[in-house]
Formats: sequence, C-alpha cells, structure tokens
Amino acid sequence: MEPLTTAAIAIGTVVATKALEKTGEKVGEALWDKTGKFLVTLKKQSPHTVTAIEKAPEQPLDYGKAVVEVESAAKANPEVAEAAQELAAAAKAEPNPKLAEILAMPNLEKLADKIGQVVMPGGTGNIENMSF
Repeated sequence: MEPLTTAAIAIGTVVATKALEKTGEKVGEALWDKTGKFLVTLKKQSPHTVTAIEKAPEQPLDYGKAVVEVESAAKANPEVAEAAQELAAAAKAEPNPKLAEILAMPNLEKLADKIGQVVMPGGTGNIENMSF
C-alpha cells in the first residue's frame, strides 16, 4: 500500500468510525483498538493533527493537509507508520458494510494520488477544488 494511501485510509477510518458511533453503528473491537493506537501514537509526533482529526466531522478537516502531516510523521517515526498501516489493514478487514461504504465514497486512493501530485517542497498546493 502506498504511504499516502495508507495515511488517507487511516484518517478516513478515524473520521468514519466516529461518524458511525454517533449513529449507533458499531465497529469491531480490533478496528476500535487500532484507531485508538493510531491516534495515541500520532499525538506524540503531531498533536495538532490529532486535534484536527478528532474535531471532524463537526469541523471541516483539510484532508490533504492531514494526509501530508500523517505521512510526514510516519516518515519521521516508524511507530506512526506501523500504527497507520495496522489501522488501514484493520479498516479493510472490517466487516461493517457502512464503514466500507464511507471509506469508498471519497475514493481515498484517488485522494492520495491527487495529494501526491500537488505536494510541493515546503507546503502543499490547493487541493480543495480538485475533482475525484
């Protein structure tokens, strides 16, 4: 799995899991545990990113920026990379059909590809108006 795709799926999983919990849907214990581990691990490296992710979907999340920040944290810290990979794998294995539907809606792999195309040295391009 490409690093940006892994980061996008990990972030999407956290947001989707929160959204499902609010509607009374349950996710498996393995996914719940991996989500918590990912957030705890990422918080050590990038606390502001975790804060932004935790506020979604109530507050809009700049997914492009979040994906780039998670990818940067993963490159700097193998523990973050491992937690993101474990979360992405758990999300793909999760039997909850609503989670699969949510993760497929924004087509996270295309999002990761677009982010990879616009990442510039020292920052990112404007991805808000990109079509997928």
